[in-house]
Amino acid sequence: MSGNLFIISAPSGAGKSSLTAKLLEVDRNIHLSVSYTTRAPRLGEIDGREYHFVDKTRFMGMLARGEFLESAEVHGNHYGTSEAWIRSQRAAGRDILLEIDWQGAQQVRRLWADTIGIFILPPSIAELERRMRRRGQDSEEVLQRRLAVAADEMSHAAEFEYVIINNDFEEARRDLIAVVRASRLVYSHQLERHPEVFKF
Repeated sequence: MSGNLFIISAPSGAGKSSLTAKLLEVDRNIHLSVSYTTRAPRLGEIDGREYHFVDKTRFMGMLARGEFLESAEVHGNHYGTSEAWIRSQRAAGRDILLEIDWQGAQQVRRLWADTIGIFILPPSIAELERRMRRRGQDSEEVLQRRLAVAADEMSHAAEFEYVIINNDFEEARRDLIAVVRASRLVYSHQLERHPEVFKF
């Protein structure tokens, strides 16, 4: 019995992290894959919870040894997902959630075609810009670069099975929970998890 593999992708500022946190809060049967990254921790982030924070030398060593299921460089920082951990969790029947970008999603799908992709969209680029400005974390130059990257990322939404528009957070939260629950009810998954029920 293998667990489901979910991917959630979104441009920065679309609300992916907040929605994922709410999903994990109510669904104890899904486990978040903690990625490795070379970026510095932000205020309040803890090593091993949000990310495994490593230096570039260690990251590149892991990459060279083929330890990552997928990896990408975003805004000058490197990110990677442990393949061994994902395999062991799925083999144990646990559902796994990856928070990665569209590039990483493409890499994962090449290995696991049964991956369930969920893309979070903001209601508009204008609203995304408003949210980014409200954060107050970036210079104008960085903000414009992030918006350009976001527009490119949003163009890949069609590569995902599900698209959730985060206009109203509570509605988007309910939609995300519904997608995960419905995915577990697909016939092939039910047959694998409960074969005894199908012995008519």
